[in-house]
Amino acid sequence: MGVLGRPGAGEFAPSFEGYIRLVPGDDVIAALVGQGEALRATLAAIPEAKAGHRYAEGKWSVREVLGHIIDSERVFGYRALAFARGEQAALPSFDENAYAREAGHDAAPLLELVEEFAFLRASHVHMLRHFPEDAWTRSGTASGKPVTVRALAFIIAGHAAHHLELLHERYGVPRVG
Repeated sequence: MGVLGRPGAGEFAPSFEGYIRLVPGDDVIAALVGQGEALRATLAAIPEAKAGHRYAEGKWSVREVLGHIIDSERVFGYRALAFARGEQAALPSFDENAYAREAGHDAAPLLELVEEFAFLRASHVHMLRHFPEDAWTRSGTASGKPVTVRALAFIIAGHAAHHLELLHERYGVPRVG
């Protein structure tokens, strides 16, 4: 089913505009697939000995950044599913730092996290592909702000793109491909 283009400004909180801007083109499904492959290849190339690297004291490790991407994608994906199915209840926000503290991602092998991300991304791509056309413009309230299903798909891709760029710039993770 078609996504019907990019989300408009009224479909998401202004704080998400930067993420949405990072997604190229109008085909968010293609963007999610390509990005998933790129992220997987990039992170799988990092030696386990460097997966605990933090660019500064108090910052997340490479593993924790990937864990954060995974946690956030799960939250945004659930929101997309809920609103696509017509959920009327407001969905809560989540504290990314509290999630990171409790997750234990830094104790997990990096390649297991990479695999978890790949499975999650593939699951979301399949879910999004099967949404009927009218589901893409359905909206709900998350974190006290209105958001459409279409915007959430773009937010998933943009959020991962943002953190992938930080991994390159601040952690020195090389670009693969």
